[in-house]
Amino acid sequence: MFEIETAAGFLLFSRNPADVLLLEVGLGGRLDATNAIDKPLACAITPVSMDHLEFLGDTLEKIAAEKAAILKSGVPAAIAPQADSALAVIERHAKRIGAPLRVAGEHWSVHEERGRLVFQDDDGLLDLPLPKLHGRHQLDNAGIAIATLRAAGITLPIAAFETGLAKAEWPARMQLLTHGALKQLSPPESELWLDGGHNAEGGRAIAAALGDLEERVPRPLLVIVGMLSTKDNIGFLRNFAGMARRIIAVPIPRQDKSVSAATLAEMARSVGIPAESCDTLEAALAAAGRFELAPRILITGSLYLAGEVLERNGTPPE
Repeated sequence: MFEIETAAGFLLFSRNPADVLLLEVGLGGRLDATNAIDKPLACAITPVSMDHLEFLGDTLEKIAAEKAAILKSGVPAAIAPQADSALAVIERHAKRIGAPLRVAGEHWSVHEERGRLVFQDDDGLLDLPLPKLHGRHQLDNAGIAIATLRAAGITLPIAAFETGLAKAEWPARMQLLTHGALKQLSPPESELWLDGGHNAEGGRAIAAALGDLEERVPRPLLVIVGMLSTKDNIGFLRNFAGMARRIIAVPIPRQDKSVSAATLAEMARSVGIPAESCDTLEAALAAAGRFELAPRILITGSLYLAGEVLERNGTPPE
């Protein structure tokens, strides 16, 4: 299915040329349909983490090798912060094929300073607003985006970077749901957040973002979670130990590989988080009203679950 959709996409792109086409790899890189493009303007590799182990390999080094295979001879590439073992694999492959790299921490850097985003590389310094998107990991995401544009030789006015950071929206990535059918079911004055993160590294980023929110506006945290059996459920849930007051596990509708709510709740208890199970999202939100006044509720664990949330809430991505 993905190969057919990609081919159809390429046909549409050829008939409707864009200024720039951004292709995100579907799975891995080496054997991905998007890797048929043999001379892109630039390549980018975001942080490599453990995911899709049954297809990409059971070590970070094996997965990094699959990711590194998108690099092309003579094509510049921007590399986001990586574990040392993953970076070593990427750098070896780049050297072997002659792909020039711009590596985070070596050739470019990004950090927050006095409420601003500061990006710096050999081409100079950019002083920009912080991303609209929630979470400290969005600084690194903004950094890899800027580094890739510069590697590609695409020159943009400073106003373009400012507008992009200030207006970017990303459904199901620390998305605050302020209205809709599910929001109406949540306890009065509560916050309802949605994130499709589903692996251990994604859970770490979500937990860090929630920690920052807690520092600014303390609220009890309730996590509603649904996951697939193909994911590292324990590794994901462990990120919320000591942070979540309770986990409510739910099944993911219409997904054969959904972990049962009872099993997922037992996994949460095994890492020290009080947990229970519900049959539906609606039941989980109703249960949320029993625990704390005005909690911070996060629905997470799967992009499939996130899609269900946005559909049932009546706020699908535009």
